[in-house]
Amino acid sequence: MLRVAVVGSGPSGVYAAQDLVQQSRVPDVRVHVLDRLPCPYGLVRYGVAPDHEKIKSLQNNLRNVLEHDRIDFIGNVEVGTRGLGPERLLDLYHAVVYCVGAARDRRLGIAGEDLPGSHSATEFVSWYSAHPDAAGNGFALDARSAVVIGVGNVAVDVARILARGADELRPTDVPQAALGALALSQVRDVHMVGRRGPSQAKFTTKELRELGGLPSAGVVVEAEDLVLDPAYAAHPELASALPAVNRRNLEVVRGWATQSPPGRQRRIHLRFFLRPVELLEDGGKVAGVRFERTVPDGDGGVRGTGVYEEIEAQLVLRAVGYRGVPLPGLPFDERHGTVPHAGGRVLREGVPSPGEYVAGWIKRGPTGVIGTNRPCAKETVLSLLDDAGSLELRPVVADPLAALRESGHRPVRWPGWLAIEAAESALGETFGRGSVKIPDWEGLLTAAGERAGERAG
Repeated sequence: MLRVAVVGSGPSGVYAAQDLVQQSRVPDVRVHVLDRLPCPYGLVRYGVAPDHEKIKSLQNNLRNVLEHDRIDFIGNVEVGTRGLGPERLLDLYHAVVYCVGAARDRRLGIAGEDLPGSHSATEFVSWYSAHPDAAGNGFALDARSAVVIGVGNVAVDVARILARGADELRPTDVPQAALGALALSQVRDVHMVGRRGPSQAKFTTKELRELGGLPSAGVVVEAEDLVLDPAYAAHPELASALPAVNRRNLEVVRGWATQSPPGRQRRIHLRFFLRPVELLEDGGKVAGVRFERTVPDGDGGVRGTGVYEEIEAQLVLRAVGYRGVPLPGLPFDERHGTVPHAGGRVLREGVPSPGEYVAGWIKRGPTGVIGTNRPCAKETVLSLLDDAGSLELRPVVADPLAALRESGHRPVRWPGWLAIEAAESALGETFGRGSVKIPDWEGLLTAAGERAGERAG
């Protein structure tokens, strides 16, 4: 029997586990999917916006994998604590696949970034997704104007949630406290700002178009921003050379620029060619953002012009990307925010480390969509299977779960997770809603209760 630990139960971890048990080269593979949270699914549960029900339905596919009879979900186990580092994991398992994502936000590195009212988009997403690590005081949303810095899908999600009415989110699983805050929100203007043009923005067309379909918000685009984009203005051959998604994005933005926004309660302003240089302060809090106008530099980037513009904002959310976090005991490439690897094999001083593998964002960086994790995980698993003959010869502890408990971990297994799901359904009924997420560690572990350590079936 080849015993494998997969660290992380998001899409990359679940796909890796699925590939391990569905192949025939090594017939008897048993997989423990470890996660520091008592809940599975990673960013599908805690990163996908609550109004994206179709994407969130991917949980059903991930569930089918985790219910496989040779896969065990083991939550509430944090690698790197209580002596459970990479070296110890190799005492418990023949191989370990790290699928720990990229948990750190990139910073802007400008003055005023740490003022009250300035947050990372991840903090906001964690709050409305009921992540148990989210700040307890949440977001009061008493700002009149909000600035979202970034033009990727996370920025679009954040802007859309700010612009939606609470009644539109009531049918979702957004936590009750966040729903109440959104119902009292004073935000009327949401500015989503990028330092480059719409032809280089990172959002996908489907998510972009959603902004134009909100019943309580209209989209505003400044035509003078667009004419700075070579692919927009007077150079049709440049537009035709763009990837299809960028051409479609340009068409959507062009359409908004040529029409008057409907008179609705809120406005979403899409701004381009503006680089943040300072967060402005008033009374000890964020009062706005100072931007420098940029123009294309001819090499695919932008350069500053020395012309500045200020946008009022009492709430600033940065959505400028993610970065991997070093895991104690694993090598780490500080420049790229990833674990060095060759075909998914972890490299220590340039040499593959027997039994250690990576997949997902910690392997390739925070790129791609959910489906990108499938080929990424497959490559890693193929490398592991190629090594299986030597890996099986390594002696390992007979009962890794018992060893985890002896180290002080309190694993939440599949029945414990099902108990959390049942508790969230019951919570929703008390509010006259569907399932509503439990937002805190104590509530989740209490819901898991006595069934936390049982094995499904």
